[in-house]
Amino acid sequence: MDADTLALLEEKIQRAIETVAQLRKERDAALATAGGLNAAETRIAELTKELDDVRAERDSLKAERESVKDRLQKLLGHIDRLNAGS
Repeated sequence: MDADTLALLEEKIQRAIETVAQLRKERDAALATAGGLNAAETRIAELTKELDDVRAERDSLKAERESVKDRLQKLLGHIDRLNAGS
């Protein structure tokens, strides 16, 4: 093997090493991004569940409010009849 062939081979090996190092950096960055996306997905799922719970509680409170409103109207009706009868 002559010196030129050896130098060319050494240059190719150096480029391969640099390429592998760059690919590792890109892989690590992609894994970090994927990890962040997984964490974001988990948080979105948690917030969606919390939102569903809040909506259910809101609906329950609305129903309770309507029930209380109906009962108060009945009581006011009874009071009006009592006052009208006096």
